[in-house]
Amino acid sequence: MAKKLKVTLVRSTIDRQRTQKETVRGLGLRRLHHSVVLEDTPAVRGMIRKVQHLVTVEPVE
Repeated sequence: MAKKLKVTLVRSTIDRQRTQKETVRGLGLRRLHHSVVLEDTPAVRGMIRKVQHLVTVEPVE
């Protein structure tokens, strides 16, 4: 079974660089405290690392 990650937006994207805003939207996050469950792939991990100061990540079984 593929591992999944629950990603939650906990800090606002106001006054952030455009690329960070686009990365948050690319992860599927729309508003504060919005969570999405994503496959644990290298691409998703890279996106999370880019905005790690704005999100929290939890493993999901």
